[in-house]
Amino acid sequence: MASAPSKHYTDDISLLVVTLDTNPFFWSTFSFHFSDFLSQVLAFLNSILLLGQLNQVVVIATGCNSCSYIYDSSSNRNHASTNGTMPALYSNLLHNLDEFAAKDHQFTTDHKPPTVPSSLLSGALSMALCYIQRAFRAGPMHPQPRILCLHGSTDGPEQYVAIMNAIFSAQHSSVPVDSCYIGSNNSAFLQQASYITGGIYYRPPQLEGLFQYLSTVFATDLHSREYLRLPKSLGVDFRASCFCHKQTIDMGYVCSVCLSIFCEHHDKCSTSLYLARLNLMLPQQTVGKERLLNVSGFITLILSCSQESLSVKSLLISSIYVS
Repeated sequence: MASAPSKHYTDDISLLVVTLDTNPFFWSTFSFHFSDFLSQVLAFLNSILLLGQLNQVVVIATGCNSCSYIYDSSSNRNHASTNGTMPALYSNLLHNLDEFAAKDHQFTTDHKPPTVPSSLLSGALSMALCYIQRAFRAGPMHPQPRILCLHGSTDGPEQYVAIMNAIFSAQHSSVPVDSCYIGSNNSAFLQQASYITGGIYYRPPQLEGLFQYLSTVFATDLHSREYLRLPKSLGVDFRASCFCHKQTIDMGYVCSVCLSIFCEHHDKCSTSLYLARLNLMLPQQTVGKERLLNVSGFITLILSCSQESLSVKSLLISSIYVS
């Protein structure tokens, strides 16, 4: 009698990669204190580890100038308590967070920005995807990965292309991007990230009960989500950012060759013209391949950011950067 096939343990085991917004410019002006926010996040991360022995948690601190791994539950030094009073999750994470905040603050002091900068969300998503790719290559049996963005800073239009690259990379790898946005207004980038990757976007109405929202909405693994009725976004902001002024626009012009977005009409696309000049500097060994000569496209297509057709246009424009 043949034995029953073994069940993969990865069905309900999670690899949760959390990007933690530590932007000092945001927290200094926000009504909710960072210490209160961090205490509830730590309780949530501890509950994830308590739900299953094989669950893994990785935390990436996201500043306004840099990103860094500050906790990894799979590390050997995080398996035991570092002192007699505080678990390793709290002691190691807080220690690494203090070091990261000091370095990020020092860099900000040396290069003080003229305006309130946004957090480096593109870098945090890229680091999260790199860690997940290493987990994929570790073996056929691995936990189901997902990304949870805990952010409150405003979107940085200058990161639009990099963020869209990360979003479509996550979609290609079937990695959901969950978003818990605590800012005053919604985040268009995180809304698009959760919508495209099949994740959850939620903005808690009362931050005093943040732990309850995190534990009831974002603690469920991917297998259990099929049987739960989780909140859905009522609307998604699909507006893009122009390549010339890095500003969010409602209507603009699109290059017919490279799909670059501009808020003003130009006779020729600066992006395609740059690609043509770069191609001229390449060595003449591209036999059998078409060289990119005279690819400076005319700005003829108009991007309209209204009605439901915007989502299709936004996906079409963004997909060019991951092909």
